[in-house]
Amino acid sequence: MKNLWMLVLAAMMICSAACPGGAKAEEGGEMTLLAVNVRKGDALLLRSGESCYLIDTGKKKNYDALYRVLKENGITRLTGVILTHSHSDHTGGLKQLVKSDIRIEHVYTSAFFVPEEEDKENPVIKALKKTDLKPEYLKGGDVLPLDGGKLEVLGPLEKSETENCNSLVLLATGGGGSILLTGDMEFPEERSLLNAGRILHADVLKIANHGEGDATSDQLVAAVSPSLALISTNTEDEPDTPDPRVMRLLGTYGIPVAQTQETESGVLVTLRNGEIITEMK
Repeated sequence: MKNLWMLVLAAMMICSAACPGGAKAEEGGEMTLLAVNVRKGDALLLRSGESCYLIDTGKKKNYDALYRVLKENGITRLTGVILTHSHSDHTGGLKQLVKSDIRIEHVYTSAFFVPEEEDKENPVIKALKKTDLKPEYLKGGDVLPLDGGKLEVLGPLEKSETENCNSLVLLATGGGGSILLTGDMEFPEERSLLNAGRILHADVLKIANHGEGDATSDQLVAAVSPSLALISTNTEDEPDTPDPRVMRLLGTYGIPVAQTQETESGVLVTLRNGEIITEMK
């Protein structure tokens, strides 16, 4: 299976000039995304040049797997940890991570937060207590530094009463291509970004909300038109993921799908000089 992915996906070329309907991709260089297998949760390691971001930290009980993969990949410093939203399968490992031997320069999270219980504290703020780190809040229109590329915050554009729809949606451009990272956004946030013209072509799409049926519309997939889709989930933990509708939709568009649950450590995607290389690690 791994060899098949390498043969098929290493052959797929992506545009290094103006992408159809999208912005000009950064030419040359290399950008990688490692979607770590933290079962039903997100933990995405984005690297370009000297920049190294961890986007979400999975659940607390799966932190050991996350830390092991980070150390196996030689991570001693993170430019930033980005928490897309407050749910525990995205923030659960943060408290242990900030206490680890990995140096963290910044911690970012969504500017919008809706507690699941009345007066519940944002878990990002709670995890950073008794540390020197302070949360930095992001929303649509912000840009983070990315060596050799660009890391744009597409959304959220406004506060939602559904916490998943407060998810940070990020577009990473580098290595001659682009990756759209969607957190757990559901249909309402999708529509908000599509209507605002914020969702354009990307070469790799991280499927929102672990592939559940409340996200990933036909309109979104058509707008992004990716060459590869990533799903971070575990069917044993969340039996309705990935949703059959989502899988059929991706199949209709002929988009290959890589799932973290089909790996030991995760899915590594490399964008290098306009080429996509995918490894199931």
